[in-house]
Amino acid sequence: MNILGISAFYHDSAACLVRDGRIIAAAQEERFTREKYDASFPRHAVEYCLREGGISIKGVNYVAFYEKPFLKFDRLLHSYLAYAPAGLPSFLKAMPIWIKDKIWMKAFIAKELSYEGKIIFPEHHESHAASAFFPSPYREAAILSVDGVGEWTTTALGVGRDNTVEITKELYFPHSLGLLYSAFTYYTGFAVNSGEYKLMGLAPYGEPKYVDLILRELIDLKEDGSFKLNMKYFNYGVGLTMTNDRFDALFGGPARKPESRLNRRYMDVACSIQVVTEEVMRRMARHLQHQTGMKKLCMAGGVALNCVANGRILREGIFEDIWIQPAAGDAGGALGAALMVWYP
Repeated sequence: MNILGISAFYHDSAACLVRDGRIIAAAQEERFTREKYDASFPRHAVEYCLREGGISIKGVNYVAFYEKPFLKFDRLLHSYLAYAPAGLPSFLKAMPIWIKDKIWMKAFIAKELSYEGKIIFPEHHESHAASAFFPSPYREAAILSVDGVGEWTTTALGVGRDNTVEITKELYFPHSLGLLYSAFTYYTGFAVNSGEYKLMGLAPYGEPKYVDLILRELIDLKEDGSFKLNMKYFNYGVGLTMTNDRFDALFGGPARKPESRLNRRYMDVACSIQVVTEEVMRRMARHLQHQTGMKKLCMAGGVALNCVANGRILREGIFEDIWIQPAAGDAGGALGAALMVWYP
């Protein structure tokens, strides 16, 4: 059985071919177009995977897309209505793209690939969870998937056993650790969805001076790692920016202009949000271990690319061992979607 997995249209588009449960080929579209973080439909990556597998599209039994477009559209509509009329500019920008292409994803994929077979849509965090557990060396493990947002879910905790993945707890938009980190990425002058690693790299140069402020004003963090964000400081719900004037005032000045000189304040801000992120991840991991009793942990989602936070979980011995999906971001969703079909 040949299963073609696809992720596309947000960032890091990719394709993967799984044959009888084995990964035959996987690639990001950026490797062929030379456009970093390419979000377009992964035509070149699909062609590569099929070529490596020695088949044409007619040899594909299933195509799996890494999330549910209608459910994502539902979240967007609810968000715009909740913030109306504040989100009108963003709404007018986003809706034509959705109405034209994105909610008709099944027909779009079939046309792009000239494909007449079955097209399946796992949920976003199911794809992340599958990409973490099924390729791992473990027969059973706890699963932690943390990113910006999928359809509604921003964090998923679960368990993998043999050929099954079960999501046991979720956190929902707009309360998102990934989007919180991206808000600080934006504030420190780096590009959202690509510059988060720069924020992580900047953190060691600063001091954690704003940790208490973040925990007091921005995030209501519980002992089990669950949390709620104070949305009066953020625009990402429906806006065209991540943060707002209240956020600027809270940290003593405006967001840094991209490519401008970095000063001590931005270094301290970076250090502070990194410390908070590590603490949230640590609490989540500890709660997950207590709830599942598992000795192994599998991780995916964009926040699982924060190697410093991952290192803290490992060093504290919460789990005996950790396996992190190398393509933990949306690119790995293509692999996870295909494996979700193979392991029904």
